Amino acid sequence: MSDLTEGPSGRRRGRPPRTESAGTRDRILSAAREEFSERGYEKTSVRGIAKAAGVDSALVHHYFGTKEQVFAAAIEVAFAPALNASEVIEHGPLDGVGERLTRFVLGVWENPTTRTPLLAIVRSAVNNDTAAAVFRRLIASQLLRRITARLDLPDAELRVELAAAQLVGCAMLRYVIKVEPLASEDVERIIARVAPVVQGHLTGP
Repeated sequence: MSDLTEGPSGRRRGRPPRTESAGTRDRILSAAREEFSERGYEKTSVRGIAKAAGVDSALVHHYFGTKEQVFAAAIEVAFAPALNASEVIEHGPLDGVGERLTRFVLGVWENPTTRTPLLAIVRSAVNNDTAAAVFRRLIASQLLRRITARLDLPDAELRVELAAAQLVGCAMLRYVIKVEPLASEDVERIIARVAPVVQGHLTGP
């Protein structure tokens, strides 16, 4: 007996066949990022994601579950470059970690390839509590805890959160809200001003 039944559109619904393309999941994630970016979390639907990806809604549910779970999967892929920030702590002495971390984070935002999906994530998180909760869980579990574990200093968790607040605030004003003159300032000058503050949060008294 087949695992799939015929849907109203003529497409089969239910579990996908074993021959389903390996690229289907990636296509759904790509469509989800575009939908969340253009419409925001609230106005995006599983049906809309499925239509953009050229698949049935049942296939989206099969791979990811609810809209919240689709969003979580989409932002984890999009946020992957920023998650490597924890590795910055491992390379080099702690007395230079502020500059390394600041340069890395701003570098991710400066790159158009990584900036575009990040903008979609942040805009959805700012405008919707559910999206914000998903984003917060990802930041806490995949980034802040990793950096905290590598810092190995008293009050490490608070230190890391303060440093993150400094960097996130700077990124929000420069790349999302685009407040001048910060938005147009040379990135090297920004790094020179922000890095010592981040260093102070991470290793200061």
